[in-house]
Parts: sequence; structure tokens; C-alpha cells
Amino acid sequence: MFKKIFAIGMVAALWVAAYAAVPMTTDSAHSNVSFSLPIMGGMSKVTGKFGNFTADINFDEKDITRSSVVAKIKTDSISTGIGARDNHLKTADFFDAEKYPEITFTSKKVEKKGGKYILTGDFSMHGVTKEISFPFTIHGNCADKKAASVAPPCGFKAKLQLNRKDYGIAYERKDNLDFMGDVVDVDLELLTRTPPAPKAN
Repeated sequence: MFKKIFAIGMVAALWVAAYAAVPMTTDSAHSNVSFSLPIMGGMSKVTGKFGNFTADINFDEKDITRSSVVAKIKTDSISTGIGARDNHLKTADFFDAEKYPEITFTSKKVEKKGGKYILTGDFSMHGVTKEISFPFTIHGNCADKKAASVAPPCGFKAKLQLNRKDYGIAYERKDNLDFMGDVVDVDLELLTRTPPAPKAN
């Protein structure tokens, strides 16, 4: 009787493991966290990106609601192509990178509505945390485990908007109060890979 119960338990454990969320790591060399902000009333815009970020994703193809993500961005890795501007963005006028070294996102819910995937979680920037929701798309066969030695690539893409003033980043140019816009367009393109299966002893 004990052996039968043990066997059933082992089968159940293996079944759960087979369909559990797949842990994924970010391929930062082929991923992007970029943004743009309108200036001069929309006549132009400033674009930039963060070079140092991570996203730990657990993806469950069978039940998307069991998926999760924790992302971290180093604020001092901001780059807009102009060194003087980047240095200013790191000061207390903007991101205050020394006091707030990270921008973080921790998911609370992943769901599918009307054919679209929606991610909801706590977004923290500049000492302020707010719950946000935004749609995202999935690219590639994220659950393919056939090649144990070569993990398959998987892509996640999202576009969202954030109001910088909602997070206490309210700097304005004294000579032109309308120079900078408030709404930032954020573009996320994350390429991930599942860790290869451990080799049998």
C-alpha cells in the first residue's frame, strides 16, 4: 500500500514539474529598455535607454495566470547619447540615481483578456510605488524544452506610458516651462532564454 501511494505521489510530482512555470533569464545583449519624451511641444523628442537591467521571468504556457516577473533597472545606466544630459538625468533634478539606484517592477497578476495578455504589478521609481497595468505580446516558442543543451529564445514586447510627475520627477526648465513633456513612452523588448536542463549524473 505504501509503495502504491509513493508511486502515485512520484507521478504527480513529475506531472507538476512538467507543467510548472519555466524560469527564464534576460539576454541583456539582445534586449532593450528604451524611452522617449516629447520636447518643444512635440516638435521633437529625446530618446534614450537603460543599459543595465534584469528581468527574472517565470512563464507558464498552460496557465498564464501562474506566470510572474521581477524586473530591475539601474538608473545610473541611462544613456541618451549626450554625456552632459545623462549626468544631469542622474542628479536629484531627475532620477537621483545615488538615492534611488533602481527602478523596479514586481508583477501581481498576469491574465489574458480579449485575446491580449495583460501584466499588472507594482512599479517603483524615484521613491514612489504605483500599481500599473499594460498589455504585452509573446514571440517564439517559449515552452519548447526539446533541446536541453540549447535553450530556445523567447521574446516579450510591451509599450506603455508613464507620467514622470506621478513619480516626483517634476523638473522644468526655468527659461521655458513647456520645454519638456510629462508623458514618457516606454518600449520594452526582452529576449529571454530558459536555463538548460541539468545533466544527469
